[in-house]
Amino acid sequence: MQSAVPSPQLSMMAKLHRMAEPDVLKPLLERARLTTDSRARVLDHSAGLIADLRAAQNRGWVNQFLQEYRLNSSEGVALLSLAEAFLRVPDPETADLLIADKLGDADWRTHAGKSNSALVNSATWGLVVGRALVREEGNALQRLISRAGEPFVRQAVGAAMKMMGEVFVMGRTIDEAMKRMRRPENKGFTASFDMLGEGALTKADAERYFAAYFDAIRAVGRDPKAGHSISVKLSALHARYEVAQWDSCVSELSDMLAQLASEAAAQNIALTVDAEESERLEMSLEIIGAVARRPELRGWDGYGMAVQSYGKRARSVIGWADGLGRPMNVRLVKGAYWDSEIKRTQVEGLADYPLFTRKAATDVSYLACARDMLDATNIRPAFASHNALTVATILEWAGNARDFEFQRLHGMGEGLYERLVREHGHHCRIYAPVGGHRDLLAYLVRRLLENGANSSFVHQLADAGLSDAELMADPVEKIAAVGGTRHPSIPMPKDLMGAWGNSEGIDLAEREVLRETARAISSAPLPLAGGVGGGRVSQPAPQDMPSPSPSHKREGDEVSAAITRAHAAFPAWSATPVETRAAILERYADLLEANRTELMAYAVREAFKTIPDALGEIREAADFCRYYAMQARGILGPRILPGPTGERNELRMAGRGVWATIAPWNFPLAIFTGQNAAALVAGNSVVAKPAPQTPGIAARAVDLAHEAGVPRDALVLVTGGAEAGAALTGDTRIAGVAFTGSTATAKAIARSLLADDANDPIGRPIVPLIAETGGINAMIVDSTALPEQVVADVIASAFRSAGQRCSALRLLIVQEEVADTILTMLRGAMALLVVGDPGDPRTDVGPVIDDAAYAKLMAYRESVQGRWIKTVPVPATGRFVPPTAIRLDDLDDLNQEWFGPLLHVATWRAGELHATIERVNAKRFGLTMGLHSRIARSAEIAEATAKVGNLYINRSMIGAVVGSQPFGGEGLSGTGPKAGGPNYLPRFCVERAVSVDTTSAGGNASLLSLEEGGG
Repeated sequence: MQSAVPSPQLSMMAKLHRMAEPDVLKPLLERARLTTDSRARVLDHSAGLIADLRAAQNRGWVNQFLQEYRLNSSEGVALLSLAEAFLRVPDPETADLLIADKLGDADWRTHAGKSNSALVNSATWGLVVGRALVREEGNALQRLISRAGEPFVRQAVGAAMKMMGEVFVMGRTIDEAMKRMRRPENKGFTASFDMLGEGALTKADAERYFAAYFDAIRAVGRDPKAGHSISVKLSALHARYEVAQWDSCVSELSDMLAQLASEAAAQNIALTVDAEESERLEMSLEIIGAVARRPELRGWDGYGMAVQSYGKRARSVIGWADGLGRPMNVRLVKGAYWDSEIKRTQVEGLADYPLFTRKAATDVSYLACARDMLDATNIRPAFASHNALTVATILEWAGNARDFEFQRLHGMGEGLYERLVREHGHHCRIYAPVGGHRDLLAYLVRRLLENGANSSFVHQLADAGLSDAELMADPVEKIAAVGGTRHPSIPMPKDLMGAWGNSEGIDLAEREVLRETARAISSAPLPLAGGVGGGRVSQPAPQDMPSPSPSHKREGDEVSAAITRAHAAFPAWSATPVETRAAILERYADLLEANRTELMAYAVREAFKTIPDALGEIREAADFCRYYAMQARGILGPRILPGPTGERNELRMAGRGVWATIAPWNFPLAIFTGQNAAALVAGNSVVAKPAPQTPGIAARAVDLAHEAGVPRDALVLVTGGAEAGAALTGDTRIAGVAFTGSTATAKAIARSLLADDANDPIGRPIVPLIAETGGINAMIVDSTALPEQVVADVIASAFRSAGQRCSALRLLIVQEEVADTILTMLRGAMALLVVGDPGDPRTDVGPVIDDAAYAKLMAYRESVQGRWIKTVPVPATGRFVPPTAIRLDDLDDLNQEWFGPLLHVATWRAGELHATIERVNAKRFGLTMGLHSRIARSAEIAEATAKVGNLYINRSMIGAVVGSQPFGGEGLSGTGPKAGGPNYLPRFCVERAVSVDTTSAGGNASLLSLEEGGG
């Protein structure tokens, strides 16, 4: 498909995308600046608009809600949390738990009778009574009333939640919404209806949303004179609206949008494409531009798009829209995904943020964009704002013109536009969500959070402590005063961790970056025996891998020789200052990142990781190096301990000797590097053995460590299989072992470390073993959880990396009442998984590691074929195990880890969370566990009960971050201490205490020389 984005515009957008904030803002400040006279007129007009808004606060239920229940209060948060989940809970027991959880701790009495709204006050009294009924304490009579009152409370809360839904949702159907727009309070206003969806997760979702949009267009078209329009979210029309799926989703979405646009043109109504996350911007422009050029849409002036001013590229997008050569309706909004965009940038370790970090900077961008829109040739502007100062500024610039419109959210900004519409001839459109309340209350909560946040105009207007002058402060002056700099509380991604540098990522959501990375990976000249390409995978099985040892004896001899070298190197390396060793690790991290593409190629072509997983591998390895360097500086130096006068007590840490590190194939760089880096910085020498499937990436990692400054004999690589491992751990010169792999192998190593050498009369020293093994990792889901979030996290946790992560989800346990809903959605999401060549950017699931793993997994999968819930087609050749969900009669039926893309599913009964967790504990594994619930008390139960190393609540179960989520299990899942945590390095050390009597040669000079104190 020919690009719809002209190259100059695309080039400018690319330049602005992650440019430093001051550089982006400099031209925007000049464009947004008012003259002195204009500023005076704007302030005068703003004062009148604020007066109208304040008057409306006595009428608008939502305004009074925000005024009474601030979002920084426990009561405000409780109501929003309850609203987000309550209506989707089907069972009374969980509904009662949710009510008790959200209402029980808040102080509702302080709000009783305070509001000017009878609705708010009646709701408050209901909450006061509800809290009394759900609290546990009290006498027997109160407890009896509590039990009898639960149905009443449940019904009352349900009614209140539905009422909140009605405030923010225009109608459950398009006909209901259009009817509501005919009410007197909406006189003079038009609507843009959105058949709201948070994004399709399955093909069925996308088809349903497409049909809803199409039907809505026809319904609105029945009354074209009303002037209503339709808003469309592209993410609702395609479940794989992702840059990695560009080749398929862009063309498919272009066709679907063209069909909707053609129908809107036939009905003579307007259609606007909503804005979404910045990572999708280029894709959305490609789609919008392709439809704009369709010949069948010539002559129709109802086509439009939304632009988010918080994005650094917003002004260039305005220019792009004006350059399409056709009329375009452009809705300018502040932006809806600010917090998630900030977090993604930090998590991905990207160079800078794609958006502004200060609210005032977004306001400046908005004004600059607005001015461009007013001056544009082909744009009919629509300004979506609840900010009186912004509205007054636009009116100042527009003068007597009326060829633009304002927009506001349904349920927000009441009072701001009524006078402008009914007395001054301006146009205002209401953005009106349409759909069932149960599905839209999550949307309601997001909108409340956006528009009720402390920095928002709506929230500030409700704050009696803020004067009108403060409300009307000039954003241009605010930003100029700080030089356009980033918000000080939002660190750059590289500085996120504070004491150590966060690893660098690359933005795989940029199409060119992704394509170039894939090309570089496929063409990198690696000395591998096998490779991947064209969706086919060929790699020798472990026994066929090229080996430096032609026999087991030769293998053992080479291991012994390696230990001899490391043993000889230990004294000098151990005597190297901690600061020097730490600096070497930091150079090592820099070299890992400098050689990122080559190492990613190894991860893809030797370990069969997908491109995102390969990137994560390099980042985690670098994080280990920098984190352990920081830790070493802080805890490995001598520490003076307390004691009586005349005595010096000191604790010193020292290396133990030669450590054996045995790393797995599933994280052949990250775990390999982490083990070695920890042992080395603690002052040990290391003999490192990678898995036999992945010797290439290990050899390259060792080369880079030597280049960074690690002496060659302080880090020695040995390759081979089980025989090499046995020779390594069986050598009595080994002072410690760090191992990641199977539980059975960990136990074998533990036994070998206890075996004495027959030729040594004293026997082998007792040496430490750090073992991290697998687990039957379970995720428990209750009926308050958001199904879309659950399924997305299940897909990532169970099937990413072909299920070949120690932390991967093996057992999904869903509450009975929502099991059908969750599993239906899971089937649909699984159907969209792409299985194939891991070097292809489109691939979600690659092959398993070797023939033995493939045979074992496939044999088990076939044995339970009658229990398949869903399976996925795979390429005909290669070691591709189809991602498969398998139903269990009982969660106790699974007692073995299956290390691949096989997910087992069981159910549990409401009220049995504690017992369910204990049943998982009884399996005696203890690596990871997940919980999806909106009930805080349930999270507390899981925290207190789950015997696992890593507990994940309301998120995926994979991707532990060094220094943030130290990783490692207990029971059958490992020994600890946790890798990437503060207790890891000391395990590699011996502790030596020194106590010196400083008075042995005479008196206590320090004591005797004390001067007389006061008092």
